[in-house]
Amino acid sequence: QSIDEASLPQIAEVLEDEDMAKEVLEASRSSMGTDVSPIDLINIEMFAMKVAELADFRRELHNYLTSKMHNVAPNLGALLGDQVGARLIAHAGSLTNLAKYPASTVQILGAEKALFRALKTKGKTPKYGLLFHSSYIGKAKQKNKGRISRYLANKCSIASRVDCFADTTSDVFGLKLKEQVEERLKFYDSGARPRKNIDVMHLAQKEVAAMEDAEGAAADEPEKKKEKKKKKKRKREKDADSGQGDAGIRVKIKLGGRNASNVGVSDGDSG
Repeated sequence: QSIDEASLPQIAEVLEDEDMAKEVLEASRSSMGTDVSPIDLINIEMFAMKVAELADFRRELHNYLTSKMHNVAPNLGALLGDQVGARLIAHAGSLTNLAKYPASTVQILGAEKALFRALKTKGKTPKYGLLFHSSYIGKAKQKNKGRISRYLANKCSIASRVDCFADTTSDVFGLKLKEQVEERLKFYDSGARPRKNIDVMHLAQKEVAAMEDAEGAAADEPEKKKEKKKKKKRKREKDADSGQGDAGIRVKIKLGGRNASNVGVSDGDSG
């Protein structure tokens, strides 16, 4: 079947991409084209289904990795990205092992073969391992790649230790460390002075404390509402009991009024 401009909307609807539909139309003009046998068509459809299943599986795996990193190592994920952070943790064996590593070890993690080969031949040691896959190394100039790799390894060590030993789970420190790395890149390019690490850590600590206070207040709010409801319930029960007591007293007083003369006679006789 020939493809022309009239069939472009149908192709775009199938592909869900107008640009790709135009590319298919252009390719069809220079293509010889041939009939596809039923056997080949079955294999093509099966292959397309497998590709679609793999794409769906990759998407699900990415979502799982994102949620897992958000729960396990949010600061490391915020600093490096979920994939690079997960690779570091997997290579170290666990988050605890990664937190115990010094920054110099984190820097060359994943390049052990190159390191031992350089030590054996007395050559140049590698500047980075798995950290090479982070976006910061690509942004830096060639002469600054080693410096930014060392600085990034230092921040990764801090982030992994915060994730491993902190009581609360948040990505505040990771975002602050990411800002520091970006400021360091600007410093290497333009000479703009970055903030001191102690000042940035103080800001992060204040934000974490504010978040903990807000979460504590939100957690206490339902308890306060429950306590308020309990107090109202006790008050209603108390009012109901007091009302029943007053009714009993009135009944006794009324009965006593009916027998008042008898009571008075008996009192006089006894006097």
